[in-house]
Amino acid sequence: MTVDHEREELITVLASQRELFRITLRGIEDDQARQRSTVSELTLGGLLHHIVNTERHWTTILVERDPNSEFDVSGMDSEYRLDPDETVQGLLAEWEAVAEQTAKVIRELPNLEDSVPTPTAPWAPERQWLTVRYILLHILREISQHSGHADIIREALDGANTTYQRAV
Repeated sequence: MTVDHEREELITVLASQRELFRITLRGIEDDQARQRSTVSELTLGGLLHHIVNTERHWTTILVERDPNSEFDVSGMDSEYRLDPDETVQGLLAEWEAVAEQTAKVIRELPNLEDSVPTPTAPWAPERQWLTVRYILLHILREISQHSGHADIIREALDGANTTYQRAV
């Protein structure tokens, strides 16, 4: 079997960025994960909920490649919220399963250059076709962007931040 270095690097970078987000959640209780710490509505739990859903959503798009798909906006009001029946630990375990599926998809898709139809949405009414690579980098961007948000929220909650927590 030939190892595809680019694919393995994508898997490694995604795993590294996920780990940084997990560090931000270290020691956080569910009630803290639901707490706003800035003027923003964002919370640590809401961000975790969103990035788990986002990674699952885009991985599904990579596999299904539905040229008629439409983004379901009905869940947008709860997308950035840790539901009462959800826990940080439960979502982290779910994310681990999603991450394993993402790695499997990255390894098994025939070509990173393939064009994939993306769902239309109110903010993107025209169907776009993006490469597999672009979609994987979009997943990375989502995790990275929200890791920064999470770090600010965590520091406002209790003074902890990812940089210092990495050393512990």
